[in-house]
Amino acid sequence: MRVAKGSVRGGLLLGLAVVVALAATGVWNPFPGLWDWVDRSEPISEPDVVWQQRVGGTPRSVTIAGDAVVVEQRTRVEARSLATGAQLWERKADWAAVAGGDRDAVVAVGKLLVKGYELLDPTTGVTRRRDDDAVAVWTYRNLLLDARCTDATDCTLSAWDPRGTAPLWTAFLPGVHSGLLADNPGLRGTRRLTATRIDDGVAGAEAAPPLLGFPVDGRVHVVDTATGRVLQNVEPGREERLSVVGGRLLRIAARSQDGTCYFAISARDSATGQEAWQRAGINLRTADSAGCVQREDPQGARNVLIGVAPDGREAVIDGYDGRLLWVGEPGTKLIAVDDRSAVFRAADKRSVIARELGTEKVLWTRQASGKAGAALTPYAAVVADEKPSRLAALDPRTGRELAVLRTSANALAIGSQGMIIGEGREIGYVRFGASGGSPTRPPGDGGNPGPGGPGPGGPNNGDCGPKGELCPDPGGGKDG
Repeated sequence: MRVAKGSVRGGLLLGLAVVVALAATGVWNPFPGLWDWVDRSEPISEPDVVWQQRVGGTPRSVTIAGDAVVVEQRTRVEARSLATGAQLWERKADWAAVAGGDRDAVVAVGKLLVKGYELLDPTTGVTRRRDDDAVAVWTYRNLLLDARCTDATDCTLSAWDPRGTAPLWTAFLPGVHSGLLADNPGLRGTRRLTATRIDDGVAGAEAAPPLLGFPVDGRVHVVDTATGRVLQNVEPGREERLSVVGGRLLRIAARSQDGTCYFAISARDSATGQEAWQRAGINLRTADSAGCVQREDPQGARNVLIGVAPDGREAVIDGYDGRLLWVGEPGTKLIAVDDRSAVFRAADKRSVIARELGTEKVLWTRQASGKAGAALTPYAAVVADEKPSRLAALDPRTGRELAVLRTSANALAIGSQGMIIGEGREIGYVRFGASGGSPTRPPGDGGNPGPGGPGPGGPNNGDCGPKGELCPDPGGGKDG
């Protein structure tokens, strides 16, 4: 028996009209559920994440801030609940950066080419403090710095507690570099090692180093972050690059001769200007091949530098006293470093190894391919591998597995209890301990530990920075 096409079409239209009528009167509405089914995303990892959400745009940065996850996008910033992934608030902004730790985090937001910024509560989005004049902001775990200028050669640098309402100190700078705009513009320090599928800012804000180097009109102004004193105002020589690392001002010379570059490092005491240590022949990867012109900061992290010895072996150097904390074997490749340990690919390209700096102690070894990358954070070491694609979060001291995922997503942020991964607009939260137990909270709540072994960090177990500036003096005074 044939059914007329017109009657079928009429029946479908009648059914659709009934559904629309039911939805309009509130009796029954299938459309939200239907849209959820159409828009449902595939899980971005196996095992599945605690929650997975699609954000408004591709994230430029993701940061865990206490109980919130702050997602910076191209023209806005939003925060989501760390527990559920539900959106907490959203603001229009061209840039965003998180300062403070787990208990006192704030979100600095602003617009490009517009002076000023706001500090928002990461959970509520409420404005805690507003500034209408600053042209640049630097965010740290224990400090927030901003710069404001009355004219091109008259600028003031101010330091704030992340949730403070009055500056801790102010310092005069004769202008700021034209590139010092918005959040965390470049200073003269070190460049981090990078890894595919691990975001450069995965560790979040770090503690402010004891000294910062501000480039101004070809000179470097060295500022003590504890007091605001401008300790030095130095112009580099024609073949030099200046960098501030580990409480020292480094003068890095690169001289072209015999078809190669010859390097020399002189580290100066910031208060006296006297030479504290020097090394020759270590290539800090600051120069390109065109006449040994140095256009990059040295590679490193916190208080350590990464260099290449004349025999091609990589080395990690203590920025404070110049000690060699680690020297690789031929064929090994350094892929992550901080003040405590170094992670490198073995010469056979079948494993990655973590070793304590300043000692011969191997902390852990993990099977991995020759393309594996890694990053070290206070809460976890992250190892990214491919073929098959994996992300692993490990206890940085023991190598114990905190989370192991089969995923092609990127590691975006690490917190004390888990990590955020993401792919495109999808982000998800992975809680540590599902397969390996909870991580150990680092000393000083993830502060700025000193190098391993004896030296400036020794009396305080390496947790207080090269000058002990991150720990209170039990005697009530302060070291110079």
